[in-house]
Amino acid sequence: MEILVASAIGTMTAGGVYLLLRLRTFPVILGLALLSYAVNVFLFSSGRLAIDMSPILSKYGEASYTDPLPQALVLTAIVISFGMTAVLVMISLGAFLEADSDEIDIDETEAEKDVAQ
Repeated sequence: MEILVASAIGTMTAGGVYLLLRLRTFPVILGLALLSYAVNVFLFSSGRLAIDMSPILSKYGEASYTDPLPQALVLTAIVISFGMTAVLVMISLGAFLEADSDEIDIDETEAEKDVAQ
């Protein structure tokens, strides 16, 4: 189970870095979202991967429980990443509507043509 989660984290991180290096804004936003998902899964797995264990102590006094702190951290990170993604989408939409292009890196010749118009 641990090798599956570790490979999923590695795959999401590699995909996120690949998408961050694109020249359009939408893939960059998707890359940031993939990286945040990878961090969330990493934080969640740091609390020990366990099946059928309660996140708090049970009333019968069993000593087996999972750590609730990583679960709270992941919940907070999900909310923050959703807000960050919404802000990035609005910024990129505004840049697209103003420049009529969603390219991140604009050549100097294209910038000069835009100024001349």
